[in-house]
Amino acid sequence: MKNIEELISKRKKYKNVILQKNLKSKKNTVAYVTIDKKPRVLKWFVPGLKRNMENEYKILKKAKSEINVPMIYKKDDKNNVLYMNYIMGENLCDIINDEDASYEEKERLMMLLSEWFYNFHNFFKDNDGFLIHGDPTLRNFIFTDRIWGVDFEEARSGKPVEDIAGACASILSTDPMFTKEKYKLCNIFVDNYLKLAPGRISDINKDIAYSLLEKIQWRPEQEEILRKHSKKISQNGI
Repeated sequence: MKNIEELISKRKKYKNVILQKNLKSKKNTVAYVTIDKKPRVLKWFVPGLKRNMENEYKILKKAKSEINVPMIYKKDDKNNVLYMNYIMGENLCDIINDEDASYEEKERLMMLLSEWFYNFHNFFKDNDGFLIHGDPTLRNFIFTDRIWGVDFEEARSGKPVEDIAGACASILSTDPMFTKEKYKLCNIFVDNYLKLAPGRISDINKDIAYSLLEKIQWRPEQEEILRKHSKKISQNGI
């Protein structure tokens, strides 16, 4: 994967960019930078993922005033770069897995996360169905005084249950994995989404079980525990 410093050092248009911090990304290069002392995020897409860049750009432009997502400032087509605002908050994954964070606060965050998905699914619903986030891992959500969703390059048409199940799989399988508390948080998350959108999702346990199995390709060393809990959820539910 490229380093953002390569972009900054070799292109004149980025001469005013100062790297502050590299951010985690599975596919592309993402960094928190300052441009003329203003905080920004640069997302540099690899050439083969230009369609992903276009996808994310369109979603952020459309949702900017209605959904809690980053504000898009510019698209650099020549270099495959998106400029976005930097959201100064805490990653949701870190809070949910923090032993010092209270259970009550984690429960509140699950309610807020379900509301974010409900609003997102409603906003992008049309006659053809729903648009889903597509990569609903906890690391793609930031908490300030509210929940913000980021990273929409894998957004696509689909069923809302795919997002909800994927988020549950992320909650359960991040360290500490599969604790009683994590199962309780998943139930709160799912139940609140169902209260907001009765009847929209069904057979959630099957989808959560499948989402856990999908993680094996990225975490082969955890195959045994992922298969164990996938089977448990498939048979007994969360």
